[in-house]
Amino acid sequence: MSGAGDPAGGTLLVPLYVHPAVDPAAWRALEALGPRLYGVVVNAADGPGPRVDGVMAQAASRLRGAGIRLLGYVDTRYGKRPPVAALRDLRRHRVWYGVDGVFFDQVSAGPEQLPYYRRLGWAARRCGARAVVLNPGVHPHPGYAALADVLVTFEGSWERYAEVRVPGWTAGLRPARLCHLVYDVPPGEGVTVARTAARLGAGVHCAVPDGPPNPWRHVPGGAA
Repeated sequence: MSGAGDPAGGTLLVPLYVHPAVDPAAWRALEALGPRLYGVVVNAADGPGPRVDGVMAQAASRLRGAGIRLLGYVDTRYGKRPPVAALRDLRRHRVWYGVDGVFFDQVSAGPEQLPYYRRLGWAARRCGARAVVLNPGVHPHPGYAALADVLVTFEGSWERYAEVRVPGWTAGLRPARLCHLVYDVPPGEGVTVARTAARLGAGVHCAVPDGPPNPWRHVPGGAA
């Protein structure tokens, strides 16, 4: 893998897509999760937004003060977004919210886009990203594993999660390199998601109770 090596720390990767002015309790709850967290995705407005958001900046500062890794949300539009635009978002995240990593979303899964993500990951590290997360949301071509510190190989509902099949190439990766994001999780089944993720070889996960259009409005495990 190109970059910082295997991630250390907690097992929860939390994409909290609710503004701290709307649900300050959820953001406060993240501070208490502390060592359990691999990181929190900062997403002011499907990215950093057109200008610094003071409320988001304060919330991010509190998380940094609690020793929590922050990942700036960057949409890649399945490899169709110009790299200069994606990197502009990352730079804004770095300056405005002090993120130390990046969460590339809507990532392609096919081999034809590998050069795009290879260049993007390299450039992100040059911009100061110490952790690069790629989210295709499915098991992609195995070449993607070499490009990220963490690869999200499942994002979907609890019902779909029961049907996941894991390709053989994932067995060569440490569990800390793979992540599953599961929504529509019934009450009390967060532990089942954690155990299932571990059984499927993923050492990082998140389980939340809501579903589309925005399931990522809550912290996992009923912490808020």
